[in-house]
Amino acid sequence: MSSAANAINATLYDRLNFNFIRDTTPIAGIMHVPHVIVVHPSFSAKTLPEFIAYAKANSGKLTWGSPGVGTAGHVCGELFKMMAGLKMVHVPYRGGGAAMADLLSGQLQVYIGAMTSSLEYVKAGRLRALAVSTTTRSEALPEVPRVSDFVPGFETSDWAGVSAPKSTPSPIIEKLNTEINAVFTEPKFKARLADLGGTPFPGSPAEFGNFIADDTEKWAKVIKFAGLRPD
Repeated sequence: MSSAANAINATLYDRLNFNFIRDTTPIAGIMHVPHVIVVHPSFSAKTLPEFIAYAKANSGKLTWGSPGVGTAGHVCGELFKMMAGLKMVHVPYRGGGAAMADLLSGQLQVYIGAMTSSLEYVKAGRLRALAVSTTTRSEALPEVPRVSDFVPGFETSDWAGVSAPKSTPSPIIEKLNTEINAVFTEPKFKARLADLGGTPFPGSPAEFGNFIADDTEKWAKVIKFAGLRPD
C-alpha cells in the first residue's frame, strides 16, 4: 500500500535509504479522502470565512491540531495557513483519535485531518465541519462547502493506492491494475469507502504515477516553505 505519506516523506526526511518514485512502480489508486476543518460546536466561527476572520483577528493565538508532525493533515493545515495568510499554533497529536478526544472535550479549538477521524462526530452534531479540502464536495457531507470556495486554488486529499517494486514485470502491473479497478464497480466496496468518507480513485498505472509525482512536488514546496522537520 502506498499513501500520501510517501509523497510527504520524500521531502520531510533528509536521509531516506530509498527514493519512492525511483524505486517503485505505481499500480493503481484505491481511494481519496478529503481533509476537513472541524471545530467544537461552541466555537464562535460558524463558517470558514468567519473562521479566517477570527484567526486573523487573533493572529498567533489560535491553536489547531493535526494527527502528527508530517502527516497529511499537518501539511494540509500548513498549506491552508500559507494560502489564507494565517498564523496559528500547531499542536501535533499521535493520531486522529487523541486529537478527537481533546476536540470533543473543548480543550482543542480546531482540527485539520482526514475525514475518517471526524465524520461520525460531525454527523452526530458533536463537531462542526467548516469546509472540505477537495475540489468537489464530499458525498458524505454534501452540505459542507469546499475550502476553495473561499481560498481559490486550494486542494488536498489523503489518498491510498498500491505500488510494487520497480522490477515488477509489466503484465503483472497491468493485471493488478485491471483487477483493482474492477472492484470499484462492487456496491459493497463503494459503500465501505463512503462509510470512511472516501471516494474511489480509479485510473491507469501511468495516471497513478503522475498523481504521485505531482503530489510529491506539491508537498515539497509546502514543507520547505513551512520549514517542517520530523519529530
